[in-house]
Amino acid sequence: MSKTSIYGLTLAKFTEWLAEHGHKKSRASQVWDWLYRKRAGQFSEMTDVNPACIGVLDEHFSIRSMEEHTKQQSVDGTVKFLFRLKDGNLIETVMMRHKFGISVCVTTQVGCNIGCSFCASGLLKKDRDLSAGEIVEQIVKAQQYLDQAGRAEKVSHIVVMGIGEPFDNFDNLLDFLEVVKDQKGLAIGGRHITVSTSGLANKIIDFTDADPKVNLAISLHAPNDELRTRIMKINRAIPIAKLMDAIHYYLEKTRRRITIEYILLKDVNDQVEHALELATLVGGIRQLANVNLIPYNPVNEHSQYQRSDNDAIVAFYDALKKQGISCSVRLEHGVDIDAACGQLRSKQIKEEVGQSVS
Repeated sequence: MSKTSIYGLTLAKFTEWLAEHGHKKSRASQVWDWLYRKRAGQFSEMTDVNPACIGVLDEHFSIRSMEEHTKQQSVDGTVKFLFRLKDGNLIETVMMRHKFGISVCVTTQVGCNIGCSFCASGLLKKDRDLSAGEIVEQIVKAQQYLDQAGRAEKVSHIVVMGIGEPFDNFDNLLDFLEVVKDQKGLAIGGRHITVSTSGLANKIIDFTDADPKVNLAISLHAPNDELRTRIMKINRAIPIAKLMDAIHYYLEKTRRRITIEYILLKDVNDQVEHALELATLVGGIRQLANVNLIPYNPVNEHSQYQRSDNDAIVAFYDALKKQGISCSVRLEHGVDIDAACGQLRSKQIKEEVGQSVS
């Protein structure tokens, strides 16, 4: 029997599951504490849980659905993990240190079908969605890494910006968010969690209606349809006007600030005229939007894109500010390791393929 990751169950679902299998509902909080506060590595460590309950948990659930394959550590404290899943697939998780705390960037899919031309994640097509448990376990693994370092540090922020399109794995995403926010578990507040989407308009509406009370970021990266379609093929199906309609729906219903992500590609989308066009596009939502400018990390030496010059980044930023648009330039992390999203995974898979045919 294939075991399900225990991390994929919300506390409510786990409580009901225990009751259905003949155990007291009160056991749920007890097990939950071992999973998320004491961070047990196996069920047998749960010493004050009824042995019969331990037995049924071990029969039906897995507490380890991934193993660390590779770990890269940057001089700035960033750690990039490459995990191997039970089925052999590889995923990336990144832990970053900030002045405000420690954030973890999680992956939601094995590969990605969105196909943004500048992104390492899109080099390898989607194989499958991650389960909610596999997404949660990335946070647990990062926290266990901190525990082992003995620094009494805690993961305080989450960004759902790793490999894959989160809204293409919608139900598992929502379960993940409920688990990590639970006050009896990891207790990471919704204000400290950001989900990024490439712009699945219908799912933005569903996300708004579900109201998980976390932050939303939109990967826009171009101010017009012609340019966005050239670098993001999703724009063929969901043009900017449709995307903006969904954004307006989100803002009107939630009144939460939104982040517009804009990666700067040299001589492609980084000119002042692009900045002015972007300012016009987001001008109507300027009170509830911040544009986050992202310096580009080349995927490899053969990348068709290059990093924008510092002067171009400054000019773009200044042009937005002069138009009254709130904006910032993303602080870079892990520049001395495989920093681009999906880069380490892609490199490892290429190495393994090369070894298998040699």
